[in-house]
Amino acid sequence: MPRIMLIVNPTAGRGFASRSLPEMEETLKSHHIEYDLRLTERPWHAAELAEEGAKKGYEAVVVASGDGTANEVLNGLMRAKAAGFDKTAMGQIAVGTGNDFAFGFNIPGGVADGCKILAENFRRRIDVGFLKGGDYPEGRYFGNGVGVGFDAATGFVAAKIRWTRGLLLYLIAAIETIFIYYKPATVHLTYDEQEMEISPLMISVMNGIRMGGGFFFAPKGNPHDGIFDLCMARAVGKLRVFGLIPYFMKGTQGTQKEVTTAQAHKVKVTAISGTLPVHCDGETVCYEGKEISIELLPSQIEFITQKPQ
Repeated sequence: MPRIMLIVNPTAGRGFASRSLPEMEETLKSHHIEYDLRLTERPWHAAELAEEGAKKGYEAVVVASGDGTANEVLNGLMRAKAAGFDKTAMGQIAVGTGNDFAFGFNIPGGVADGCKILAENFRRRIDVGFLKGGDYPEGRYFGNGVGVGFDAATGFVAAKIRWTRGLLLYLIAAIETIFIYYKPATVHLTYDEQEMEISPLMISVMNGIRMGGGFFFAPKGNPHDGIFDLCMARAVGKLRVFGLIPYFMKGTQGTQKEVTTAQAHKVKVTAISGTLPVHCDGETVCYEGKEISIELLPSQIEFITQKPQ
């Protein structure tokens, strides 16, 4: 087995990661997996630990968390790669709130399946996205996807709800967002050679498949194919948003007249009027941004995942 640094965010999944730690350690030992445990203590600590792990020569950095800490670990490994330390793989035990990052890389939720996948040690190289704008003018990396508009605003609301997790959390947050929070901007959107002006309900740029614990923005998304899947929905009335939600939950929103799907390697969104709420991998990029640019970086790092069926 590879020599592993195991990074655990105790607060992930509303504390579920912390409660799962004894089971996690017992299961890893039952698979004879050697690991060094690190607990995160502050924002971006996981990125620092992952970068340190790569530079120290760990064969893999495994994160036990949800989307946010997984994003930090990815950023840490990409920073190490930029410094010439590119031999360390990434893995995940999905014990977070939404687990969309893990889903996109074919990792089931829960400790038992996550540890079994680590023991089997099958790896695939993954594409990584790079975003500039908002609170990150120098850029940050992402693995699953970027949301602009309603999706991002819903995530901001969901972060304030502490008593539940998973799809139910995001459904409650979406309903609250419909009635209270979100006002669409008018934007200039460029993706590869295409340009348009649109007042979007949301723009999703996906390397993975889903966000929000169960909304399939890119049902055919593939983090190994070298291209983003885009989902763009025009602004609609409140009642129509309710009507669209079931389509996003089934991944059939592309059949609806308000929704456009496409593929691209580069995306740029500029607010003409209003501002842009943006997240990547569920992490806040900005609440009121003016411009973001996104680029796909193909086949960047190895990821420990299930063998394709």
